[in-house]
Amino acid sequence: MNWQGKTVGYAITGSHCTFAEVMPQIGRFVDEGANVVPIISQTVLTTDTRFGTSENWRKQLKEITGNDIISTIVEAEPLGPSKLLDVLVIAPCTGNSISKLANAMTDSPVLMAAKAQMRNRRPLVIAISTNDGLGLNAANIAKLLITKNIYFVPFGQDNPQQKPNSLVARMDLIPETCYAALEGEQLQPLIIERFLLA
Repeated sequence: MNWQGKTVGYAITGSHCTFAEVMPQIGRFVDEGANVVPIISQTVLTTDTRFGTSENWRKQLKEITGNDIISTIVEAEPLGPSKLLDVLVIAPCTGNSISKLANAMTDSPVLMAAKAQMRNRRPLVIAISTNDGLGLNAANIAKLLITKNIYFVPFGQDNPQQKPNSLVARMDLIPETCYAALEGEQLQPLIIERFLLA
């Protein structure tokens, strides 16, 4: 893929267990010539977990992209008028963010960036990571699946025995999904068998 001359918004929400999976995908965009603008939610900005500290993840983001991180609603708002982003990906996108996006709530930098992208009728790509994708959030996912200019990274159940409602995207397919979205296409197949845990 050739990302020369393209600006990719890369937004991260608080599914901390997938951060190690998504960081290499950000590097792929950069290696293939994209200018990557990092955007994080308040949770990512402030929360330390067993998967790493907020400071460490923010340091990695800045080192990989070479750009300052958008971490407030005020910083994200100009993305609309400037039409800066060719494509915006939210990866990982939590069930909380999916619910708010599907119901037009804009209370985080990531959701403000998404609102700006939708205003500009440019592609918004979602890589879900939620324990209730086949539960209460199923209706919200369905709503977004039929929304114009929104595309999904192929996803599947990650642990159907112990967490039957959990859905997680194949994070390694993020660049391919974004490339297809720029052409107005949804990468197929959309629903896949993800690696399964015993």
